[in-house]
Amino acid sequence: MNIANRLTILRIILTFVFMFFLFCHGLWAKVTSLLIFLFAALSDFFDGRIAHKKNMVTDFGKLMDPIADKILVLAAFAAFVQMQLIEAWMFVIIISREILITSLRLFALNKGKVLSASKIGKHKTLSQMVVIFSILGFIVSKEVMLTFFTWNPAGEKLFRQGIYLLMLLTVAITLYSGLSYLWENRKIITKF
Repeated sequence: MNIANRLTILRIILTFVFMFFLFCHGLWAKVTSLLIFLFAALSDFFDGRIAHKKNMVTDFGKLMDPIADKILVLAAFAAFVQMQLIEAWMFVIIISREILITSLRLFALNKGKVLSASKIGKHKTLSQMVVIFSILGFIVSKEVMLTFFTWNPAGEKLFRQGIYLLMLLTVAITLYSGLSYLWENRKIITKF
């Protein structure tokens, strides 16, 4: 197994470690969860670059890299629903889009077609990462305030409103990217 594929497997493992620390109490647990998520997100960037630069692109990587990304992102959003930081309906739209598009890609791959990511899909991923890092930043900031200072509930209300607006934008981009992807690949869907 090459280094790019090892990074993909590591990202899946790190998802569970991230979740463990996210639900632990205390400032250092929250900081650790943020750092683990950051490392996992960067591993996604590096495994793709390594695979293409060193000509290590494999069928395993083509299949597992996007799945590892989905596991990481969806785990974060699921955790935020449980922590009551985002609305459940938003998570349902995001997970539905990811399952549908991943299923379409696997279906096409099974028929010998490789469906690459679209430009709007990359914007969707960027918007999701911005929201996830914003929420993790809020969680860490709140822990810092609770540990060393006093927490202002008015600040939390303001942050929650900002996250809600960011999530609305992310859900809209996610929905649009999914519908666009289906439309662009409608011939593959109707052909088989």
